[in-house]
Amino acid sequence: MSIKIIGAGLPRTGTNTLKQSLEQLGLKHVYHMKELLVNPEKLHYWKKLDETGDTDWDALYEGYEGTVDFPGYPWYKEHMKRYPDAKVILTVRDFEDWYKSVDSTVFRAGPQTPGEKIKMLGKLLFNARARNVVKCIKWFKKCFFAERLQGKFEDKAHAQKFWENHLADVKASVPADKLLVYDVRDGWAPLCAFLGVPEPAEPLPHLNKKENFKAMLPKLMKGEMV
Repeated sequence: MSIKIIGAGLPRTGTNTLKQSLEQLGLKHVYHMKELLVNPEKLHYWKKLDETGDTDWDALYEGYEGTVDFPGYPWYKEHMKRYPDAKVILTVRDFEDWYKSVDSTVFRAGPQTPGEKIKMLGKLLFNARARNVVKCIKWFKKCFFAERLQGKFEDKAHAQKFWENHLADVKASVPADKLLVYDVRDGWAPLCAFLGVPEPAEPLPHLNKKENFKAMLPKLMKGEMV
């Protein structure tokens, strides 16, 4: 099975909504960070891609026809090389809204208070799966916050420059006829036109808003897809 859609949008730009929408439009399965948290044993494929620029693509994407969000987006160019017929979707939103969303969700993923840290430590001591999920979260934070954002996410001006550079890089790197710059608030019309499929009658699903992120994460750690 080959990847047909490559998501180049940053986390917290409507990528979960895009995943669900693409699946509703007929893609068999779309990879997303949630997939990695539910199947943390696949982390080694991503680490190999990070380290070498290549991986066992067939094993990584067995059963999938699309990929969005992290961990795929940083290597969208490698994906384009591997899947030259795929189309690319760059999800976007207002920078201020994106920054607030990242700050209140993935930037603070994991235990924050002493009590939460003690509780998490207890889980890790007796739960191998939880330890593997935590490895995935730590790797995400290393790749995204420590490396790509150079450990300066809390410097808002630096984060905005990173944001702007990423958007410019994608637009300059992807042929115009293969790229959709997409705000999920625009609904089905631009997405369906880009894919050449009819619009569903029901509204586009808007998912994974910041207010349910904390409730979602523990379920993913247990292996429950949400």
